[in-house]
Amino acid sequence: MKKISTILIFLFSITSIDAQRGNWGQPQGPTITGKITGQLMDSVSNQAVEFASIVLMNTKTGKEADGIVSDDRGGFKFSEVKIGTYDVYISFLGYNDKVLRNIELTKKRPDYGLGSIKMVPSSISLETVTVTGEAALIENKIDRIVFNNEKDVEGNIGDATDVLRRVPLLSVDLEGNVSLRGSSNIQILINGKPSGMFSNNVADALKMFPADQIKSVEVITVPSAKYDGEGSAGIINIITKKKQINGFSGSLNNSVGTRNSRTSLSLNMGKGRFGLNGGASAVWSPPRDAFWDFDRIDELSNGELRTLTQDGINDSERLGFRGKFGAYYDINAYNSINSNFSFNGFTFDRNGSFDSRLLDPVAMIDQITERRTSSKTLTNGYDWNTDYTMKFPNSEREFSLGFQLSGNIDDAENTLDQIDLTGNNSSLNIQEVSDNKGRNLEMTFQADYVHPFSKNIKLETGAKGILRNINSDFIFDLYDFDLDEFFRDQTRSDEFDYQQDVYAGYASFNISFLKNYSLIAGTRYERTAISGEFQTEGTEPFENDYYNILPSVIVSRKIGKAGNIRASYNQRIQRPSLRFINPYVNQVDRNNITFGNPDLEPEISHNFEVGFNTFYKGIVINAAPYFRHTTDVIEGYLEIDDLTGISINTFDNIGTDNTFGLSLFTSTTIKKVVSVRGSFEIRQRNLKSEFLNAENSGVEFDGNVGTTISLPKEIKFQFWGLLRNPRVTLQGTRATFWMYNIGAQKQLFGKRGSLGFSVSNLFHRNLNFDSRLEGDGFTQTSLYEYPFRSFNLNFNYRFGRLDFKGKERKNKVKNTDQKNGGDNNY
Repeated sequence: MKKISTILIFLFSITSIDAQRGNWGQPQGPTITGKITGQLMDSVSNQAVEFASIVLMNTKTGKEADGIVSDDRGGFKFSEVKIGTYDVYISFLGYNDKVLRNIELTKKRPDYGLGSIKMVPSSISLETVTVTGEAALIENKIDRIVFNNEKDVEGNIGDATDVLRRVPLLSVDLEGNVSLRGSSNIQILINGKPSGMFSNNVADALKMFPADQIKSVEVITVPSAKYDGEGSAGIINIITKKKQINGFSGSLNNSVGTRNSRTSLSLNMGKGRFGLNGGASAVWSPPRDAFWDFDRIDELSNGELRTLTQDGINDSERLGFRGKFGAYYDINAYNSINSNFSFNGFTFDRNGSFDSRLLDPVAMIDQITERRTSSKTLTNGYDWNTDYTMKFPNSEREFSLGFQLSGNIDDAENTLDQIDLTGNNSSLNIQEVSDNKGRNLEMTFQADYVHPFSKNIKLETGAKGILRNINSDFIFDLYDFDLDEFFRDQTRSDEFDYQQDVYAGYASFNISFLKNYSLIAGTRYERTAISGEFQTEGTEPFENDYYNILPSVIVSRKIGKAGNIRASYNQRIQRPSLRFINPYVNQVDRNNITFGNPDLEPEISHNFEVGFNTFYKGIVINAAPYFRHTTDVIEGYLEIDDLTGISINTFDNIGTDNTFGLSLFTSTTIKKVVSVRGSFEIRQRNLKSEFLNAENSGVEFDGNVGTTISLPKEIKFQFWGLLRNPRVTLQGTRATFWMYNIGAQKQLFGKRGSLGFSVSNLFHRNLNFDSRLEGDGFTQTSLYEYPFRSFNLNFNYRFGRLDFKGKERKNKVKNTDQKNGGDNNY
């Protein structure tokens, strides 16, 4: 903590001195910058002209000062414009060019509003203009791929898992578990920062996040040193539709479907330097029956076989909500404060009925039971963050302070009612209620400073502290048939407290050299202090303290006007989250028990990548071979108790993982009407464990393809599909997954509304998911059949009036440091 305090004092001293004296200590007189705003409108239809190019030229020197593109309501804004006289050049395919001359900004009147600017259409048809001007659905950048969900026909339908399934390089299975390049070791951010909603079960949290609130998704495969060291495979950053505005606006989205239905409302208002935004959503997934079949064969010491067979039906139902509220205030041109509060929650109810038989010829056991289970999970959480940003006159320097408070509560109640169907073993008659209350509380403090030494050299540095407390309180109440009452099973009830503190500092240089070359190089230092204890007497508390130095380097070279090639290396760390360390023993199925491991160590990965992307004759091409070496891999594994035949499922640092892979992505537009995109990734995974004396290897691949057809009268059709083959684990393979979707959308009310319809897996009502595990003397297979075909009708309407939309306000705090199941100019 002393190191963090020293860094904070150093950064504040620098900014305080510079704020008083100007750049590099030179005294300066009063300085101020202004802004130029306007809105482009079609002179015939009076509709907004979006994505037009606006260039700001200095009248005196004739040099370009800035250049931007109008937003989806035709608005534009040049911020932090130096005092002087300017000309504004406006151009867009389908319209005559327009020039607005001699726009003068003075110290007394630094802001200039151009109001509504009428654009006169040329002879090109409006349909062609619309198609040509539409922003790309997928963008390639030096360190990431950006999926613009708001440009997708299906962008308002479903939840975050539906969106992520359409994002290149990502793979999402039936349950909503996300992986990047075959690894689930990723960090998911919202607007550049973490959320307590992901602290326990990422898949469940994503199902509660409405798709219509997502503007875009960034897949960052090569994080620089300014990002937390967590996430060995990379970072997924979900950008929400949050803007700085003048005026009032809102949107209402309703979606009715056979798989889920939701409604959401979003409101934004702003005036001058102050603004508010808020919203709420609710989702309901009706009950659906799924079928499960399970077989395990154990080879006993005398060569005979012990078998465990199970089958049954399980139905599940979800009801969730999410809300948010935010405010910002620009104190002046150089100081601003931004605060946001969000809350979320959901219930997840499951009911099952299963038949089970355990046959052991050596122990002369023949157990036949019927098991009825009920699971009710209530999860709720919140995130509150406040950021202060200070900018400097005539400079790209920036200093920011951020604070975040996150909380998450999970309350899971499981009931078990099991009877012996043979009538010979009364000990198999069980009635039990178990309750597990999980708490996760995080406080984060962060300071960041950006200093450009010159046009080609920029330093990013900062410090951070994360204080994380995790608590798991679990109890078991067992029914006594003789006394006709429940009693507390003290041998299985306990409370577990876990403290994890992370202190970090980083420095990263962005350098341009030799005209076409760029370099991002930096190092991050992270120190982790862990402690934990059980409340039961006689148990010993434990502590663990370690530090990591995590280097990162990216070298890039521009090729032509639209291509580049890069080589990168970084080292990442993956700490276990509550799901992996929670010692609560799930015994709903007495023959298959599951629990976490509080003694887990972090994973360490070394990542090498060579990437190439270009734009050739209308075709976007992105290719990246990579290699990842990971030690102390955190993975679930299965062991069989020789005496009882019980399956024990837990987690451990099983060994090493060496993965070689190649990812490909391409997209193009045909005749300005049909856009096609596709991605494919193949990799060879090699897992080895001295701990389990086992190893496994295999080839994995993921692929998805999509096409959008734009027709007159604002009608669009879309098709997309995905396929992933079985995942390789140390003890076997896990289920394959595939799906496809057909959808259509019609814009209404002058693009203020839309009506859409979609269907998933039209010709396949059910999907089958099979898994196979093998270990020392056992083979286990399972088959899960789930009704997946679904229909969805979606209506969206936007209301209100905005004068313009400005830059997005991004949160400064970015926790990316736990294993959960920003742009640069170079």
